[in-house]
Amino acid sequence: MAFPFIFLFASLFFMASSSNAYWPPSPGYWPSSKVRSMSFYNGYRNLWGPQHQSMDQHGTTIWLDRTSGSGFKSNRPFRSGYFGASIKLHPGYTAGVITAFYLSNNEAHPGFHDEVDIEFLGTTFGKPYTLQTNVYIRGSGDGKIIGREMKFHLWFDPTKKFHHYAIVWNPKELIFLVDDMPIRRYPRKSDATFPLRPMWVYGSIWDASSWATEDGKYKADYKYQPFVAKYTNFKASGCTAYASRWCRPATASPYRSGGLTRQQHWSMSWVQRHHMVYNYCQDPKRDHRLTPECWG
Repeated sequence: MAFPFIFLFASLFFMASSSNAYWPPSPGYWPSSKVRSMSFYNGYRNLWGPQHQSMDQHGTTIWLDRTSGSGFKSNRPFRSGYFGASIKLHPGYTAGVITAFYLSNNEAHPGFHDEVDIEFLGTTFGKPYTLQTNVYIRGSGDGKIIGREMKFHLWFDPTKKFHHYAIVWNPKELIFLVDDMPIRRYPRKSDATFPLRPMWVYGSIWDASSWATEDGKYKADYKYQPFVAKYTNFKASGCTAYASRWCRPATASPYRSGGLTRQQHWSMSWVQRHHMVYNYCQDPKRDHRLTPECWG
């Protein structure tokens, strides 16, 4: 008669183990709570597509149709900091559409720029968005754009409500966060592989049909236009490009020295174990001589 109880125990264990793939562990620390929200007006301005952008005291809405997309830019450049926004994505068919929140100095260093990306790659019906994180260093200095992509399928539907996405950039590392959950850490292995020049904060929506969805297999279909992205709860705190050198860099953890706590490392490993779908360091088709941070 013990068999039914053993079977029941095994079933409950399996269900609990399976549920762990969907419910994230607590990171134990919430860096977004340490940064005051600001209005769009106080921190940003339209960069392009002004007729495809509407603003209010809470945030901004940008959209893409067959005539144009839209983008915005921070008023100030930074050399480190915490940069976040709560974003709600467009539902349904969004193949070919990129919604982005990122750091860049492309306008200051065209063709030789640094960039740190959070990009949402649009998708087809019934398939999840892909969140792509990426790091570019000195743009096309070697004749190629060398990206350092990690891609994730989120543990929630990003079209249902707002979720908070953030980048922490300090002299030691880059940390990417989703709802305060660290999903990726990019350490400073060398000056040649880390962004050191001031960058601005950007947001945008645009047509990247040539590559965004399954390597360009599915294109933007404008019978579903407009494609709308909503941004609110902007946070930007850190050292501007004009701050004195003693300005204290931002951190993603309680440690002033930077780094992550043990619990944050555990939550990040959970995300990467269950929700990461691509890691450039594990791609056998990549030439890793160009990405020395993958060597060990």
